[in-house]
Amino acid sequence: MALMADWPARYARFITLHSRAVIGLMVLLVVVLGAGNVLGTKAKGDIGEAAMASTEQDALDEIAADYRARETVEAKIAVRQTGGNVLTPESLRQSLHLQRALLADPVIADSLYVGEPIIGLENLVAFAAVAEDTLPPDPEVPITLRTSLTELPSIDRQIAALDARSDDQIKTLIRWVVERETVIPGSNPGTFLPRSYEPGNTVAEARVTRVFQKNPHGMDITNKAIDAAQVAIDRQARAAFDDAFVHGDGIARSVSTRAVGDSFKIITPIALLLLVGVLAVVFRDLIDIVISLLVMTLVIVCLNGVQAWFAIPATSILIAVPFMLIALSIDYALHVVMRYREARDPAAAEPVAPDRALQIGLAAVLLALISASLTTAVGFLSNVFSPLRSIRDFGILSSAGIVITLLLFAVLLPAVKVEVERFLVGRGWPRRKFAVGVGSGPVNRLMLLVAKASARVPGAIVVISLLLAGAGLYAGSGINTEFNRTDFLPERAPAWMRALPAPFAPGAYDVKDNIDYLSDNFRLHGRMIEAQILVRGDITDPAFMPALEAVAQRATGFGTLVRESPAFLLRLVASGDAEIAAAIAARDTDGDGFPDRDVAAVYDLLFERVPDRAAEVLHRDEAGGYTSARLSIALLLNASAHAIAADVRGIASRIEEQAPVTAVATGLPVITAVVQTALFETLVTGFAVTLGVILALLTGLYGWRHRSPGLGVVVLLPVVIALAWLLGTMALLDLPFNSETVVITSLGIGLGVDYSLHLAERFLAEQARHASLADTLLTTLSGTGGALLGCALTTACGFGVLALAISPPLQRFGIVTGLSVVYTFIACVLLLPSLLMLRERWQQRRQAGLVLTSG
Repeated sequence: MALMADWPARYARFITLHSRAVIGLMVLLVVVLGAGNVLGTKAKGDIGEAAMASTEQDALDEIAADYRARETVEAKIAVRQTGGNVLTPESLRQSLHLQRALLADPVIADSLYVGEPIIGLENLVAFAAVAEDTLPPDPEVPITLRTSLTELPSIDRQIAALDARSDDQIKTLIRWVVERETVIPGSNPGTFLPRSYEPGNTVAEARVTRVFQKNPHGMDITNKAIDAAQVAIDRQARAAFDDAFVHGDGIARSVSTRAVGDSFKIITPIALLLLVGVLAVVFRDLIDIVISLLVMTLVIVCLNGVQAWFAIPATSILIAVPFMLIALSIDYALHVVMRYREARDPAAAEPVAPDRALQIGLAAVLLALISASLTTAVGFLSNVFSPLRSIRDFGILSSAGIVITLLLFAVLLPAVKVEVERFLVGRGWPRRKFAVGVGSGPVNRLMLLVAKASARVPGAIVVISLLLAGAGLYAGSGINTEFNRTDFLPERAPAWMRALPAPFAPGAYDVKDNIDYLSDNFRLHGRMIEAQILVRGDITDPAFMPALEAVAQRATGFGTLVRESPAFLLRLVASGDAEIAAAIAARDTDGDGFPDRDVAAVYDLLFERVPDRAAEVLHRDEAGGYTSARLSIALLLNASAHAIAADVRGIASRIEEQAPVTAVATGLPVITAVVQTALFETLVTGFAVTLGVILALLTGLYGWRHRSPGLGVVVLLPVVIALAWLLGTMALLDLPFNSETVVITSLGIGLGVDYSLHLAERFLAEQARHASLADTLLTTLSGTGGALLGCALTTACGFGVLALAISPPLQRFGIVTGLSVVYTFIACVLLLPSLLMLRERWQQRRQAGLVLTSG
């Protein structure tokens, strides 16, 4: 046992005696791990790509296999004139000229769907003008050509048709167009106008034009090209009109990416200044700062290398890992350096040599470093049992990163530190500075107050902490656990950011306002957010089509609209095809507009007339039978995935109630909700398992070393209480506790266990040197507590500044990280000493009672 107790000192002595060899070996390790950045595989992914088996995924796979893929994605050009009118001849002409400019731009043109890629109210009016040139000018003759959208006149002919007419003539055409439900099959003029528009009125404050682009998932084009084209469309639209914008998935992706870049451009200098500034105050030594930052940089290099060697995709769930390691790096550096300074006490008459001081300091913190690292690493490694790869990757990378941090700061940093100190001291530099918290400075006075409070009223501190934790858990029970896609979109930058000099000033961010405007003011059309329903069973049953019609009329929650279905397509085609209309009428016995017998024959006729459109909503097998149907559901842009899933599942249930079929809600929003739910549940379970594993390791560790397994509970309790405080604060600040933020709270576990272990180990070590518990507590808090304060300040300031970011995910990361660090520090330096005091007093009373009993 004596040998086991002495091994930290032996290890520290080995590092100082062989420091150059140790540095060489560690540099070799860094090169091997870091080589992954060049030789390894760098893959990209997303948190929503977590693969998992589900009925929803099976249905989506079946749709992909059996149904004709959608060939287009859509962007919308919105033109506004608050208090004015966008249905004027001048405004429509401007839109047509804008379309011609878009078609002439190669970046845009290469992304557009082949055929007629742009349509708006301006095209319908121009179409009517062209039709007037080819039809008798009899007002009783409908100005309608029964042609598809791809047979619209060229944009030049449309412009020429309007230019040849006076404003009064164009106003007459506008009035004619807006009074009709259909000018061209499939193009209701009302879908281009806001909800507030009154049919027949020739005044509207806004209108939209739809732009169809190639689908990157089914055609030879990339998301990058689509995004670039939509940005170019938006730029030209804003130049053409005083108030116009473009919305599409490409715009949202581009803006989100730009917001992250702008955020880091503005905040990185602030964060670095704060980080270096606080480190300067804490270390008060440039050389120690440089050494610590150098080793910290190597940690990140090795982490990225390991990620590449293991081909772990760079998903958003991994954002917490490098930040956690940076925080641990600061903490480990502070503990090693400050214990070294304590050993070279400037107040001592005879200075301790650097080698001996490092041996004393490293040996004093080594067990705490190893215990904190291994317990946390093993806890995070428990995530490898998750069924989701993204969570497994998170556990593996976190554990590997913690071990790397331990190696570099418990091996490389001491070796480099002793080499530098030997060199400088040998050349006459005294290099003797007080550790933070030691001496008579403000930190020491603060720690003295904390020590006195913990010694005098430990019970009150524990009770108050538990009450606050209970309140936090109660508040957290109603916390939002959903993801909303608009939560990731940036909002307008604050005035102080917009006032920054040109290199740092952020761009304009109105995408979220634009989405809200479209969702709140326009009828849903095209693909805003699309979910799907796969219907299996007897879809030729006479009750099936009326069931689809009924749910289409009732689907109004969250802006849902059944956009595509067999019933919708049948009505649309019948409106322009006399033969199909007659076939339906011959089989319609109840007058609802749908066949009540021989439904399959009507489907066959539909496949003859519009085979491509029919293949989008009906599946016909090789034998000619009909086995399933597909519904496309359009929803509000600003609806959450969980709200969408619930709404679409409600539509599916109503279909099943009215027809002998089974209906499965699916599509990307529904799959996203399913994955998010599974991800959240897995993370929370992993969160609990991690705490359980760490608790088991801590109780085993303290049971082995101190014959007191209960110390493991005492050490972990402040971490759990700090997390309860964090949860309650998140509820008060309306921050969601979802699969994004639950990962970030893992920082609290990593730092909390580390802080708590360092303080407990120091307390136990000082207890053998002091006669009273008060002195033990004071020495513990002035030494280790001061180092923890320095770590908390650097971490909270360095990463809490991200709360100023334009990108909402970065904002949430900064807020939750800052709160996690602050609460963890408070719990460890205030609550843990109180718990240790109560435990020691209880043991003293227990021992006194045993002595009296035995006497």
